[in-house]
Amino acid sequence: MSHHLLLIEDDSQIVEMLHSYLLKEGYNVTVALDGLEGVARFQQGAFDIVLVDLMMPKLDGIEVIKRIRELSRVPILIMSAKDSDVDKAIGLGFGADDYIAKPFSLIEVSARIKAAIRRATTYSDAGPAGAGNHSSAAEPRVLTIGTLRIDLDNFSANKNGSDLKLTAKEFEILKLFASNPNRVFTKAQLYGFIWNDEYYGDENVINVHIRRLREKIEDQPSAPRYIKTLWGIGYKWEGQ
Repeated sequence: MSHHLLLIEDDSQIVEMLHSYLLKEGYNVTVALDGLEGVARFQQGAFDIVLVDLMMPKLDGIEVIKRIRELSRVPILIMSAKDSDVDKAIGLGFGADDYIAKPFSLIEVSARIKAAIRRATTYSDAGPAGAGNHSSAAEPRVLTIGTLRIDLDNFSANKNGSDLKLTAKEFEILKLFASNPNRVFTKAQLYGFIWNDEYYGDENVINVHIRRLREKIEDQPSAPRYIKTLWGIGYKWEGQ
């Protein structure tokens, strides 16, 4: 079955290049040339992934991401010439799953799209508990840890009875940690399990997702009870 992709980009040359290439790759591509049109298109269709530029007329990419995240956990890939750490952090912080800087190669875009769709539709069966292995009948389907309740089947979590608005990546990280208490994960391991891709040392993606997750699950994010930092090594889950 062909995956349906929404491309929100105002540069006509980039649109033509990506549209032609992705059609040849077997995708069904819908194009929007500004942010408002992009949100409207998203509300009208069912998409497997969204590619969005940050700098667009009528509605910028950050606002587009925010509005889509109110409706869906669909994977969102940012494409932008704004390549600063701040821009990456802002985009990822509002719920984007990945960031690719312009100019980019079509092969790289294709690889990132495939990886994002793969992550959204399946969990890796290899590795630690909670990384997607549902084969064990003894695996708990609901984890209760302190004030947190994590529903592994319905991909939801709540704290003190109130639902947590987690992105798909935030839930995957939470599930991985909570299912493996006291296990230390390096950043390379986290990237491999959650992003299912090779780690190239770019810490921004991981750092932003950990920070945002802490803000949602911790009483004091600056002094976390659950997700502990092991400086120079990685992270581990405590409080269970």
